[in-house]
Amino acid sequence: MNAPSRESDSLVDWLTYLEALHPKTIEMGLDRVNQVRLELGLVPTFPIILVGGTNGKGSVCAMLESILCCAGYQVGCYTSPHLLHYNERVRIDKKEVDDERLCYAFAQINAARENCQTSLTFFEFGTLTAMYLFIKAQVDVAILEVGLGGRLDAVNIFDADCSILTSIDLDHMDYLGDTREKIGFEKAAIFRKNKPAICAEIDLPDSINQQVENIGANFFQFKKAFGFSKKDTQWDFWGPKGWRYSLPLPALRGEKQLQNASTCLAALDALNESLPVSMNDVRQGLTEAVIPGRFQVVSTQPMIILDVAHNPAAASVLSENLVATKLAGYTYAVFAMLQDKDIFGVIQELRNNIDFWLVPSIHTPRAATADYLINEIHKAGISNNKNVIYKFPDCVAAFVFACEQATKNDRICIFGSFYTVGDVLRYLNTLHSK
Repeated sequence: MNAPSRESDSLVDWLTYLEALHPKTIEMGLDRVNQVRLELGLVPTFPIILVGGTNGKGSVCAMLESILCCAGYQVGCYTSPHLLHYNERVRIDKKEVDDERLCYAFAQINAARENCQTSLTFFEFGTLTAMYLFIKAQVDVAILEVGLGGRLDAVNIFDADCSILTSIDLDHMDYLGDTREKIGFEKAAIFRKNKPAICAEIDLPDSINQQVENIGANFFQFKKAFGFSKKDTQWDFWGPKGWRYSLPLPALRGEKQLQNASTCLAALDALNESLPVSMNDVRQGLTEAVIPGRFQVVSTQPMIILDVAHNPAAASVLSENLVATKLAGYTYAVFAMLQDKDIFGVIQELRNNIDFWLVPSIHTPRAATADYLINEIHKAGISNNKNVIYKFPDCVAAFVFACEQATKNDRICIFGSFYTVGDVLRYLNTLHSK
């Protein structure tokens, strides 16, 4: 397949080309992507914050981005995956980069790749594109979210001035290993010698401590080097630079967000000399940070919740949030997942929080079929004798059914995958645009 022309402004054409460029969606290793980086001469001169971990990465990136923007810095932020549009992945000053600049950058990366006579995966191509655009825009700081693991993830070709590790749980085990020890070793490889390494995980695998010692990072662990104290409507933070009192609760919903916010503030304390922020910046940034699909409430009567939880640890957090916001009525779940995830583990975490399971298929080659998902629901001990499991051709059909059935005291929770949430969010946006 030929690449789009250098002058092409069709983002769809470029994304189609990039998806077909490499035979594998994921290929671990840094040699190919680093070779193209050197060919392009991508040498960032601004501070870089790497954010890794199993869950919570997106929330941490959003809060850091918001606080630093409030402080007046030009911030580049690269996250993945996206919900609706690829442009969501690359932001400068909290604004998505437009199609024209993305396509131009894609052309530059592709020319360098061809000169190197090598291949790049979709994510590797996107990582180089984001950094190319950040350097071209001369941002003051870049926040890069790790895609998978850490040690062999494309963002790890760039040296971090501060690395953040949000959590260590079982996910992507085909690539990272089947134990927390193995996964911790991979994820902690984003740490750098003599640079701050912020870790929000309380239950540390030994491999994390080993990596800290081997690398020589300056390690800050949650509850040991930083933490928080929650009050009714406010909270206090303590960290490397002392206490910050009477902070507003984050705009992002969920009990876990105070831990994520503390992790952000610990990182900003550690970077205080190069990226100082004021208390007002912190307060404003926490209340303005938004991220779609993380316990996102888009309606209250009935309550409609969007959550991309797609592994047992994230499902456990979703379960806690559902308990904390329990309503008098029923909970309808629009539930679909990818085949390579721990589907049974997710169902187990949420089985006591859901009254009706509305199970569609999502249209991607990696998706689990509705029949497979229903079989896993049965395995978890959930019987359809009381008509609590329904099958649908797609997520929108399941969601429309839920809306028809739910009263104002009920709630509808859409979860299991970025694809699941994206399909429903796209439908909601279509309704609002009419």
